[in-house]
Parts: sequence; C-alpha cells; structure tokens
Amino acid sequence: MAHSGVRAVVVALACLWGVVRSQTTLTPGLTATTVIENVTAINVNDSVTTITFSTTTPGCSTMNISSCEACAPGTYYDNETLLCSCCPEPGLCIIPSGCRPCSPGFYQPLAGGQACLPCTAGFYTNITASSVCQACPPGSYTNGSGSVSCQSCAPGFYESSSNATACNPCPEGTYCNSSSCAQCQVCPVGSEALNTGSKQCSLCRPGMHKTSQQKMCQICSSGSYQIHWGQENCDTCPKDHYCPSPDVDPIQCPSDAFCPEGSTAPGYCMETFFRKAGDICELAPITIALIVIGGGLILLFIVLVVFRRRRDTDSELSLSRAPLLGKDRPTHHAYGVPCDADPVYAGW
Repeated sequence: MAHSGVRAVVVALACLWGVVRSQTTLTPGLTATTVIENVTAINVNDSVTTITFSTTTPGCSTMNISSCEACAPGTYYDNETLLCSCCPEPGLCIIPSGCRPCSPGFYQPLAGGQACLPCTAGFYTNITASSVCQACPPGSYTNGSGSVSCQSCAPGFYESSSNATACNPCPEGTYCNSSSCAQCQVCPVGSEALNTGSKQCSLCRPGMHKTSQQKMCQICSSGSYQIHWGQENCDTCPKDHYCPSPDVDPIQCPSDAFCPEGSTAPGYCMETFFRKAGDICELAPITIALIVIGGGLILLFIVLVVFRRRRDTDSELSLSRAPLLGKDRPTHHAYGVPCDADPVYAGW
C-alpha cells in the first residue's frame, strides 16, 4: 500500500520534470523524456526512499489524465504549449498556468475554451483574462472588433445610448462644445445653430430674435425693431416714430404726418384738401369753399332740371289740345241762339 503511494508520487515528479526539461529543450511533450536516474520520494511515513531509473521514462501522455482541469473562463487552451501536452483532450491542462490568458480586446466566457473571442463593435476590454467585454458608455463608441478602449465622441457629436458603434451629429438648434457628449444642448435665447454638428451657437443678428421655445432666430415682426445682437424679444416702434426696417433705430415722425405706435412709415393727410389737426385730418378752408360752391351748383342744376321738365310737360299738353280747339263745329240754333255761341246764364 505504501509502495503504491510512493510510486504515484514518483511518477508525478517524473512527469513534472519531463515537462520542465521539455520546455527547456523545446522538444514536444508527447515524446519520451529522459529524467535523472535517482529520484527521491517521501512516503506517508516521512521515510526517504530513493528510486533509480536506468531507462528513459515515457512522456506525460502516458499518465492518468484524471487530474487534468479545464481552462478557466478568461483563458484558452493553446495546442502549441508544452504545459498542456499531458492532457490530449483540448481545453484541459494539468497545471493552470498552462492555459493562456486572453489578451486585452479578447474574452472567453466559458471554461475549457480553445480560443479567445474578440469583443464586438460597441464593446471593449482593457484587461487580460477577460471573461466578458464591457459596453462603451454613453458619449463614446467603437466601430471595430477586438477593441481595448472606446473613442470619445468629438465636439459637435453625441451618443446617448451605450455600446454604440458611431456618434451622431448634433441637430440644428443644438450644440456640443466638448468631447464625450451624451446629449446636445439647446442654444440659449438670442442664439442659434444653423448647421448640424455645431460646436457652438451664434448670436441672433440685429433685426432678429429667438425665445427659449424657438430653435432658430426669427425676423422681428412689422412695426417692431431690434438693434442689438443676441436678443430674446423685439421692441414695438414707439409713438411719433416709424420703423421702416427692424434693424435700425426708430425715426422721428415729421411734423405734418401721423405716426401711431408700431408704424412702419409716416401717414400724411391729403395735400391741399386736408390738413393735420392734432391726431386727425380736417378739411382745409379751400375744401370747405369748394364743397359750398359745388353744393350750390348742384342745387341750381336740380332747379333748372325741374323747371324745364315742367315747361316741357306744359308744351306737350298744349300741342295735344290744339287740334280740338281749332276744329270747326256746325252752327245750330237752340231757342234762337247759335250752338257755337257762348252760353248765357239767366242768372238763377
């Protein structure tokens, strides 16, 4: 019983020595290995036993492979390493150091893997022996496989989600003035970004404005003005002034014109016939005289028309009676009086 335990220890030592020597001489691990002739083994009773081999011992492949272990996650089985030659089954090694760790940018999630896998686009790992890859955080990306790090989004670009493969340009009206932006910022009041991918906003020009609810600068409405850069609102053109353009100062209204609040041009009374009186236009004296004269002429014309129409009516009536008045009537006697004589009344 003791001899069998000693023999197992001796065989294990012989295997390990063969592995070490085969690495030193770069000979395949499956070939026969020459070991020292005298091997000292310690049995369970702490007695020292010296065993002498007069012949060359076989390689590790002849050992019992029940002690082989699978490569841990994050490592892989290299079929070219000599440390794994004792275990013919792929992915199994006697010594854990016989399994090679995955390089940065690669990972192996399973035990006993025969090769490491590259991190896919949007993921990375910067350590060795990784069993999993990390997703690129918002504001960064990677568009290739086997990445050891993520690239930051450039100014003017953003990415709000993780494991991104590219960054998006900031839309119109927004900007990003730094790297690794997860969101673009809306341009503040009085400024705008006309193009996508903007790094900064430009101020609204005179004659324009922008509120917080708007994306682009707007032209001031008619009757208002704004002469400064980067303004949120426009001002209404004041009374007794007019504003022909929204980007100039209000102009003083002429003394003979009207300029109510919000005027774009002065308003004048009709020349000759009207004149300005305070805030209204009134009739000029010449206009009043013309109205009186014109009214008299119209009245006279009406009288003449009526008189002529009446005269024409009388003439037509006379002409219609003329044939009847000039017609000869027969003479008759009645009671001794001719019939055409005027009647004489007896006076009763």
